[in-house]
Amino acid sequence: MPRVWFGALALLTATAFPSLPVRAQEAGADAANAAADAPAPDNRDIVVTASRLDLMGRAATASQGSITAKEVELRPIVRPGQLYESIPGLVVTIHSGEGKANQYLIRGYNLDHGTDFANFVDDMPVNRPTNTHGQGYSDLAFLIPQLVAGIDYTKGPYYAAIGDFGSVASSHTRLVNEIPAQVTVTAGTDKVQSLFGAGTRHVGADGRLLGAVELAHLDGPWQPAQNFRKVNALLRYSRGTSGDGFSLTGMYYRSSGLLITDQPQRAVEAGLIDRFGTLDPTDASRSLRYSLSAHLDKPLGPGKLSLSLYGIHATMTLWNNFTHYLDDPVNGDQEQQDEERTTLGGVVSYTLHGKLGSLDSETLVGLQGRYDTNFVDRRHTLHRTSVLSYCNLEQDDGSVIAYPTMDGYCNADRVHLLDLAPYLQNTTRWTPWLRTVVGVREEYYRADDHSIVTGARGKGHQWLFQPKGSLILGPWAKTELYVSYGRGFHSDDVRGVFGILPTQGIPLAGGATPLLAATTGVEIGLRTDIVPRLMLQVAAFQQDFGSELVYNPDAGQDEAGAPSRRKGIEISGQYHPVRWLELNADLAFSRPRYHTEDLAAYGLNGPYIADAPNFIYSAGVLVDTLGRWSGGLQWRRLGTHSLSDGDQFPQDNGYSEFNLDVGYALPGGWKVTASIFNIFNSHDDAADYYYTTRLPGEPAEGVADFQVHPLEPRAARLSITRMFGGSGG
Repeated sequence: MPRVWFGALALLTATAFPSLPVRAQEAGADAANAAADAPAPDNRDIVVTASRLDLMGRAATASQGSITAKEVELRPIVRPGQLYESIPGLVVTIHSGEGKANQYLIRGYNLDHGTDFANFVDDMPVNRPTNTHGQGYSDLAFLIPQLVAGIDYTKGPYYAAIGDFGSVASSHTRLVNEIPAQVTVTAGTDKVQSLFGAGTRHVGADGRLLGAVELAHLDGPWQPAQNFRKVNALLRYSRGTSGDGFSLTGMYYRSSGLLITDQPQRAVEAGLIDRFGTLDPTDASRSLRYSLSAHLDKPLGPGKLSLSLYGIHATMTLWNNFTHYLDDPVNGDQEQQDEERTTLGGVVSYTLHGKLGSLDSETLVGLQGRYDTNFVDRRHTLHRTSVLSYCNLEQDDGSVIAYPTMDGYCNADRVHLLDLAPYLQNTTRWTPWLRTVVGVREEYYRADDHSIVTGARGKGHQWLFQPKGSLILGPWAKTELYVSYGRGFHSDDVRGVFGILPTQGIPLAGGATPLLAATTGVEIGLRTDIVPRLMLQVAAFQQDFGSELVYNPDAGQDEAGAPSRRKGIEISGQYHPVRWLELNADLAFSRPRYHTEDLAAYGLNGPYIADAPNFIYSAGVLVDTLGRWSGGLQWRRLGTHSLSDGDQFPQDNGYSEFNLDVGYALPGGWKVTASIFNIFNSHDDAADYYYTTRLPGEPAEGVADFQVHPLEPRAARLSITRMFGGSGG
């Protein structure tokens, strides 16, 4: 196995209270945690193979859900981010390589690397505001799938405890407290080799110390080989239960490798590069992340106190050449993007179970806070080396860094962000068939930015009041009806807000780019268990954004754009004909459009939104404990979408892919798992765009063309696991 690098875990002590998902604060999260802690009873009729928990009577909306550990275990995945495709209507794909965050698409939104899809792992926020590459950048490569206990998810801006980036969807990934001692070795035709080892030792009366390490290398079909290497490590101490317990978790991640970005289709057709090749073989990435998180849950009086704290340090460098020779016909357009970030924060909340007169009532009051200090820059490079003339840039400590002066490439900023949010949510059951969930959230966001290149400074703050509410009727005939309304937001890149970043700061019709771009949503739906062994959820939604984030391929970053609206409907079902089998399907239809009377002010010819999908389908089969057999078959389909902002055409038909896992348990604690990805060897593209690039010899103004990143071809992997009995004593 190629060499990987180990680093020491650094312990960061949090002193503020930041934004995180709702751990035990959302309706259904307590049930999810309790289900994860408790063993299944011996009941002939129990559904063992289940992808989602039944939240009838506990959910706040029709689209809220909780993915089970069984779904996580059985779902076939190429990369950790694909675990989140278990969320109905979500596609997780890539347009570069394993060293960059995934691309997320849901509810008619192309969320690029994570904007408006808030990810949390062990209550730590993954999204990075004012990121060097994309607003809300959410890289999940540090996640070890074997340690995932379940995923709680929400959709829409209807939850008081969900803040920045969570207005379209959010996920909260729970980690296991205990795992049997085991080792897994994996190898595959896509030139992947990985090694995973983990185990638990009991400490004291009820303490548990879990340790895990993952080493991986991947070349893939790419030319040149991606040579992606990563190391993940986790050490977690826990005691008690999810309702009355404590945990302390340290995580470490490091990776590096080449990137294959989307390439001009005409270069492939002309034979300049292979379908899996690249015009710039020096594009690459490297990332580092380490964190410390702590949780305390304690019964207190008539309710429960929850406290979470975390500290995260992360660095990242990306080298990308998006436009090839459009800006620099001699050296090419490769750029280097750097980031060094420290994030501190946490949340404190109190859940009170009591009476509102004679009515059952639950009140949640909380405070979230997050503080980021960040250095981001962008420079022009050739083969990962800076080119052209240089400008001397003095930093705060007096040291000097040289940056190219080429217009649009030379920027470097020190950014400080503070996000504080008190929130309140009440759930009251007025009658056996009527309950309400009403919440409010007040966001205070403060930012300052210092451009080291120009010396310009920007500083500002914004308050945003966010009312939220749901009305739930039922159950009648094992069916509940939901009506939900809410206001939410995503933060914008502060360099664009203050006009410091040359390629950002597109003005809105109502004025400058806001610090917080507000959104409002409404949703009606139902969930029903009326058909035996079938759980069905249906949701119709509309959501408006005051500022659509638009991807700028020239800068490789997101920019604030015109207002937008999505309308759609989602249908999800899970059928359990027998206890060892589940059939599931998710259908999501949407109508994404810009929503303004002055399209010309934004340079748009029409209302169509680039890369926003019209539909997303998926279907799957899960098999567990069928004798010694287990596994999963999953199909996903990303539907048609416009490629040019404003115009309906050109349009792409999306892609379709089938993946399969088959596992067989052998005597003595051995298990063999065979996986086949892209079973039918689809030649579709995992991501595609339409923008202007220039190849050598082409006109100076470049050529507007399709830019494509193909699906990986059919690949097979074989994993061998050896279990060593129970956890250590």
